[in-house]
Amino acid sequence: MTENPRRPAAARRARTLPPWSLLAAGVVAGGLLGGAYGALKPPVYTATAYVVAVPTEKSDPASALGFAQAYGRVATQLAVLGDAQVWAGVPVRTLQSSVQTATSPDAPMVSITATSPRADLAADMANAVSRSLTQHAKSSRTATNVELQQFARAVRPTGPSSMSPAVSGLVGASAGGLLGALVLLVRPRRDAQEEAARPAAVPGPALAAESHGAL
Repeated sequence: MTENPRRPAAARRARTLPPWSLLAAGVVAGGLLGGAYGALKPPVYTATAYVVAVPTEKSDPASALGFAQAYGRVATQLAVLGDAQVWAGVPVRTLQSSVQTATSPDAPMVSITATSPRADLAADMANAVSRSLTQHAKSSRTATNVELQQFARAVRPTGPSSMSPAVSGLVGASAGGLLGALVLLVRPRRDAQEEAARPAAVPGPALAAESHGAL
């Protein structure tokens, strides 16, 4: 089997390329891949509704804060989402994967955030879960002495919350440049490769004779 005579020449040309060329190639490739990902990925819209825990005459603000933490944990449970699916018009499984809640350690407030490829559906899901949660809290108001009230409805978002192709392209270019820099750091140095490939020096006959006479 004969060797390809073009392969050594191509390898020599690759070794003679300046080090910054690998870094530039990584930046260009990462930018193209990141931009293509941002252009092909469907946009994601985010909407958030807020409910607040209010103590009754038989309770205090500290109890309201504690119950707000508890309601934030149960907002995504099946008991609440079962009613919310009717108002949102989506299955419970969609609500479970698209709705998240958050609470504050300083304020008796629960934020309900929904994400969806559709802006109107994101707002509908957030409002449906907040409505269902306030209804469940109302049914147990006598036992908890705390009620949930709607603080702010979710509005239809005017723009996607996901990264635009330009931003994803910049992120990809940064990642490609970082990868190219790492490759430059770990690759063997050209001087070390040439030193390893250079044959060892053998003393000439005269030098070998002088060394023998000295001994």
